[in-house]
Amino acid sequence: MKIRLLPHPILTPVLAIVWILLSNGFTIGHLLLGLLLGWIIPIFTLRFWPDRIHIKRPLALLRFVGMLFHDILTANVAVAYYILRGSRRVTPGFVVVPLELESDFGISLLANTISLTPGTVSAWLDPERRHLVVHGLNVRNPEALVESIKQRYEAPLLEIFESC
Repeated sequence: MKIRLLPHPILTPVLAIVWILLSNGFTIGHLLLGLLLGWIIPIFTLRFWPDRIHIKRPLALLRFVGMLFHDILTANVAVAYYILRGSRRVTPGFVVVPLELESDFGISLLANTISLTPGTVSAWLDPERRHLVVHGLNVRNPEALVESIKQRYEAPLLEIFESC
């Protein structure tokens, strides 16, 4: 097995940044240790990565990440509001989201994106990988939630990873 020097060039700086954030301080030592971990971890986990990930539209990925951060902040405020005002008006429920994504990575990223957003969690993926069941904290209009997930998350992921 041939070991590449930098198997995942995007993952290395991301792991270094995560290490610096977890260490709660910025020093040269933390930066060097973060870079070292960011270099070594991808090398040791290389055999667990089935395919090389191809980002077809990097600017769309940046827009997606920005939108995701915005959605996470907004959802945190909404969930806090629901908790503080009491649970009388909350309508939890499950919705079935039909998937256009076909790659394992894309589906996994969509499921994780949904679970990262407070108030929603991916609950189940059917064996054919065509439908994802999502639980929402406040599902007054199930069709609107499905359409929101498809437009805000699945469509950009299709553009970023699976566009021709």
